[in-house]
Order: sequence, then structure tokens, then C-alpha cells
Amino acid sequence: MARGKRYEEALKQVDRTKAYPLEEAIELLKSVSKANFDETVEVAYRLGVNPKHADEQIRGAMVLPHGTGRTQKVLVFAKGEKAQEAESAGADYVGAEELVEKINDGWFDFDIVVATPDMMAEVGKLGRVLGPKGLMPNPRTGTVTFEVAKAVSDIKAGQVEYRVDPSANLHVPIGKLSFENSQLIENFDALAKEIVRVKPASSRGTYIHNVTITSTMGPGIKVDISEYVRNI
Repeated sequence: MARGKRYEEALKQVDRTKAYPLEEAIELLKSVSKANFDETVEVAYRLGVNPKHADEQIRGAMVLPHGTGRTQKVLVFAKGEKAQEAESAGADYVGAEELVEKINDGWFDFDIVVATPDMMAEVGKLGRVLGPKGLMPNPRTGTVTFEVAKAVSDIKAGQVEYRVDPSANLHVPIGKLSFENSQLIENFDALAKEIVRVKPASSRGTYIHNVTITSTMGPGIKVDISEYVRNI
């Protein structure tokens, strides 16, 4: 794939054979960034799991200590008291069957969907529409729940979802380049501990092969994660 001159110049400053200490990796990431916008910082994991096995599919959600730097629009499928709770918690859109119709008509002005369990029969009708966009509510990510106020609050506070792909890779945003170094370090640390925590019991061999941190327009920088994998 063709790369721009700016990317190629940044790549020359990165030793691709080295796994950098976290603090050094973040400093390097910022120093090589030359984009004229506030880039998203993302962490990529290469895991030693087999996603084809149901018991090795890693998926979940967590709240980063300093959020992601992005405010997400939350849509909640709920009725009655639960709908009121969602509205009070700051949901951007709350409704039931009328929202199903609206989405079927092509409306997608939202980033994440939450639903109470009793609404899933209706929401299930949107599977073919929401599924390919990664927007279908799921109990494993806390988006199918009666605790809608907590779900909305967590999402607004900077909750991120993580999910291993068919190639055993996992990508998660941990903030913006404008974040303080300490904030990116704490977000990275929280995510790393979460990925270690959810290691499948059936997983054998090396669980985490490597971890790379990158920005929207920048090259990947390998991070030394030996302190996290020492006891797994």
C-alpha cells in the first residue's frame, strides 16, 4: 500500500525490531506525529487464541480512566421507567418500536446502542442492519441490560469495547494525542490489565504475542509488555 512522505519520514524514526518501554513509546508516538488534527491513539494486540473456538472468543467492555477523548451518541431501546432512567442518565435517543422503524428507513445518527432485555425481540429485527456495523447490543459488552442508567453513564464516561477478530487481533482506542502522557499511560495500563484478566482458561501457549501503539496517521510502535505477562 502506498504511503505518504510524512508517514515514511515518521517510520524512519521507529526501530521496528524493538519493543519500547511504554513511556518511551508514547513519547516517540507524539514526536513523530505531524498531522494537522488531534489523532486517535490506538492499541493493537496480537493474541495467541483461536477465535474459531467459542471459549476463546474475547469480547467485552471497560471504562478507561481518562476516557477516549470522544463523546459518543447513545441510543437506548427501553420503555416506561427504564426509558426515563436512560434519559436522566444522558442518553441521546430513547424509544422503542418507533426507533426500529426509523433505523430501518436508514437513520444512523448514533454511535452505540443499548437495550433492555425485554426489548431485544424488537431490536433483533435490526440484526441485518446493526450487525454489519458492529452496533448490535450484546450482554457481553453490557449493552443488553436493565441497568440502563449505568450503561449510559459508563459509555459517556469513556467506555470502550474490545473484541478479537478472526485473525486473533484486537484493536482498542485509548485516547487522543493531545492527552497528557500520564493519561495515555494509565489508559494503556488499564486496558492491558483487562486483556490479561479475560485470558480464556482454554488458551495454551503464548497468550499475548505483541502489542503495538499507533496514532491515526502514524506508524506502529511495539511496546514492551513483559510486566503484564510475567504471571500468565
